[in-house]
Amino acid sequence: MESSESSEQKDVKVEAGVKRDQPTGKKKEPKENKRAKSAKERREHQKKNQSWGADDSDRVSTAVPGEARLPKKKVALLFGYNGANYQGLQLNPAAETIEKVVFEALCKANAIPKMNADDPQKVSWMRAARTDKGVHAAGNILSLKINIPNEETLIDDINSILPEQIRVWGYVVVQRSFNCRTACDSRVYEYLLPSAAFMPPTNKEATKEAQNPTDVKLQCGDEIRYAPRSTDEELKEKDNYRIDKDTLEKFREAMGMYVGTHNFHNYTIGRGFRDKSCYRFLKSIKVEDPIYIGGTEWLSVKLHGQSFMLHQIRKMISMALLTTRLRCPLSLIERSFEEKRINIPKAPAVGLLLDHPVFGSYNKNIKSGKGGSGPDRDPIDFDKYKDTIEAFREKWIYTKIFESEKTERWFDLFLTSVDAHFGPDFKYFNAEGVIPDEAVITTKHTQPSEEEKAAAEE
Repeated sequence: MESSESSEQKDVKVEAGVKRDQPTGKKKEPKENKRAKSAKERREHQKKNQSWGADDSDRVSTAVPGEARLPKKKVALLFGYNGANYQGLQLNPAAETIEKVVFEALCKANAIPKMNADDPQKVSWMRAARTDKGVHAAGNILSLKINIPNEETLIDDINSILPEQIRVWGYVVVQRSFNCRTACDSRVYEYLLPSAAFMPPTNKEATKEAQNPTDVKLQCGDEIRYAPRSTDEELKEKDNYRIDKDTLEKFREAMGMYVGTHNFHNYTIGRGFRDKSCYRFLKSIKVEDPIYIGGTEWLSVKLHGQSFMLHQIRKMISMALLTTRLRCPLSLIERSFEEKRINIPKAPAVGLLLDHPVFGSYNKNIKSGKGGSGPDRDPIDFDKYKDTIEAFREKWIYTKIFESEKTERWFDLFLTSVDAHFGPDFKYFNAEGVIPDEAVITTKHTQPSEEEKAAAEE
């Protein structure tokens, strides 16, 4: 999902009848709720108040006298999950997340000793790829130090505790210095969307008052309007839609424009054009031929990239989809890499899943005997569990995506909000492929820094 203040200013207490800078003769007490200003202070505040290591006077001591201490091993834990009903992957004590459930299961299976059960940091907990709320994964990796009470039954013991929508595939013993996030070379994601998303837009008149409980609420500034959802007849027509060859090829061409290194500042939040971290490298993108589920046509998009930013893939899919659907020049995608800041809507999260992270360099070193590899080191390879993973993918990811779209109609909701949108934000979707000034948005990240202002004046 950075910067720190270089100095800390002292607050001056103001009392009735006392000038701001006049000493009061009283010793000033520090404010307990003072906002942390530096990065170090923020980290300390997080650790003290919000992390798993936070002080809790009601917490029972986890140090167990006489507890058998088994030898620990650093492992890469291979697992998958359906992300529905969870607040994302990453550990967060205040929310129900995938990692929280996995950590608790490992503790109950005695893979993590009781003395370390109060803080994942004690076992060097790290993830290879973070996924957001509602996003699934057929394969992901956690690196951590664990006990192995019984090699033959450990995975079954863990899975017997986990809910069915979260499964551990296995583990690989790795080097003690192994960190799955930094050792990961790249990530492969998949995005599924119904072909009906490419149907030409319909004119939906937005009204100031809701006409039905299902109307989509739209907002531009302080103004609110409502747009009707598709009727049953329209939804039936969408379910029977089949994408034509020309539209499919244009979408493939649009997605292909992301391959290579580009500045994706418009495809995330909280970062500006000058932020070097917005440059990301996409190795390949493939739009598969249509598949048919329950009579509905779907497309699968596989994206292989070094790393991805928050919302990046969903915005990439949205931009390519809308550019194709609205028959805009593909040069619009090239312009989205330039400095002008535009609002690109996010495609629904329901269709996104992490296929697997890639550890090519690490595996190469292991196979060649480099990097301190020992006789018990194996490469990280999801293919070993291919059949089990595919069965899980079909039952707990693909099927759930199709069922969710059939009942909730996420793509219809998304496209209705775009088609009925009022205001200038999306006026860059035009026949000329030009981004008009009225569609350019301004944030603090689009403003030049003080150093840049000074340089310009010189």
